[in-house]
Amino acid sequence: MTSGRATDPAPAAGPRQLHIRCGSDIRSTLAAAGIPGAFLEFADPVCRGPVPADVGVDELHRLRGRFIAEAWRQGAPAECQAGLERQWTALADAANHDRVILWFEHDLYDQAILIRLLDHFRDLPDLHGRLYLLSTDHVAGVDRFVGFGQLDPARLAGLIGQERPVTAAMFDLAARAWRAFRAPDPTALAALAAEDLPALPYLAAAMRRHLQELPWTRSGLSLTQRLTLRAVADGAGTPGQAFRALHTRLEDRPFLGDLMYWSDIESLARAPRPALTPVADWRDPVALTEFGQALLAGRADWVAENGIDRWCGGMHLRRPGPVWRWDAATGGVVRG
Repeated sequence: MTSGRATDPAPAAGPRQLHIRCGSDIRSTLAAAGIPGAFLEFADPVCRGPVPADVGVDELHRLRGRFIAEAWRQGAPAECQAGLERQWTALADAANHDRVILWFEHDLYDQAILIRLLDHFRDLPDLHGRLYLLSTDHVAGVDRFVGFGQLDPARLAGLIGQERPVTAAMFDLAARAWRAFRAPDPTALAALAAEDLPALPYLAAAMRRHLQELPWTRSGLSLTQRLTLRAVADGAGTPGQAFRALHTRLEDRPFLGDLMYWSDIESLARAPRPALTPVADWRDPVALTEFGQALLAGRADWVAENGIDRWCGGMHLRRPGPVWRWDAATGGVVRG
């Protein structure tokens, strides 16, 4: 986990400026581009794991720390929790800057963290007027834009000036979306994801992608699980090749890092009825099992055979009983 301290990648010039980013990927590029300001990483990946609505910040950090430690083997739960708490505390440093630029592109990982931050900043009116959002789904000269981290210093510098002041409409929409994201019932989020949301133009698609991580009605697979099986069926011979296939071809807006994605590989390969042959490394050979082939063909259901016990935002998906699912035919959610 990050230290949670704002650091200066380039000497300050003019107004004191702070760059907030959901990762460390552009820290050195900002410095190389000569873009002044301090840097703060705020990177709790709330697109995965528990984000229940009925807990406060302290309990949420405890739950998130335990999830990150167990799901991605990122240290002891207490260490992960402490890292999240440092990030949260460090947000107060925004008050010491004249301009705060939020660097968040179009994918689910970024947009989920963005609505959390804007919901937080909404209640800090002294910062309003100092907050700016730099968000895009394309960059000139980049054929497949995935994120700011792939840009060289010149292209990153070329984005400066495109940031927009954060408006009341952005704050209000983010607060609404964050409440819906944390709700145990996804119907409000599904309604929001079906709207045209000009205040945050990439939010609706990101929230639809979040809902597509629910089990699908036909197979019980999440979209990430289904795309993984499709990648292997199409010729990806190792988990690493499957991951590349998602990032370069199958996923419209890639949002998972390798550590996050590995948990999907493990679940598919280690379940009571596995869909993939056993693997222990990114370079291990992998293939579909007969069950995996049946899942892709829509002749089997992952949840029916393996059960489920995982969080998707504020939804705790678990058996026995019905669980929320994504219905691709209607583009909505159902319970069954």
